[in-house]
Formats: sequence, structure tokens, C-alpha cells
Amino acid sequence: QVHIAESGGGLVQPGGSLSLSCVARNIVGIYTMGWYRQAPGKQRELVATITNSGITKYADSVKGRFTISRDNAKNTVYLQMNSLKPEDTAVYYCKTANAWGQGTQVTVSS
Repeated sequence: QVHIAESGGGLVQPGGSLSLSCVARNIVGIYTMGWYRQAPGKQRELVATITNSGITKYADSVKGRFTISRDNAKNTVYLQMNSLKPEDTAVYYCKTANAWGQGTQVTVSS
């Protein structure tokens, strides 16, 4: 059974930075990995994805501020978030091989 574990969320002031990590265990093969987020009262939305060959895709709202990367040897995906805004506040989820993590809270507030 695939196990996904995110880490790195927290509270940060507007304009600040946070880095998220996600490790996938018990996975066979290399899959696209992605970050999604869900704010209170809103649907879960795509933030960024990265294929096994490193091709990336970003939501328009985070382009130029967030960077997704991965380490295939470690089955790990990262999300570097810079210039954070209050509207980035959400639970951030990692997804790969049709499995989801439990999510990590990111709060952007002064």
C-alpha cells in the first residue's frame, strides 16, 4: 500500500517563504507527483505537478512564486513557496500514483 507523508507546513507572514516536502513509500515505479491545496469552503485545486522526467506545471496563481522539484531516488517531491500571500492559506496535499497524503496546513497571516 502506497504511503504518502507531507511535512513543512506552518505559519508565515505575508511575503515570507515555506518549503514543503512529501515522501512516497511502498511505491513501484516513478509517477507524476503533485501538490494540491484546499482552502476552507473551497474545492481542492492543483498547485503544481512534476513528471518523472521533470516537466512541471503550475497554477496561474502561483507561477513565479512557487517551485516544484523532485528527487526520484528518494521518491520525494518538494514545493518551495516564496512571496506567500494570505490567499495561499490552505491545507496542502501531496498526490502520486493515485494516492493522497494527509495534508499539511499552511497559514499566511500577519
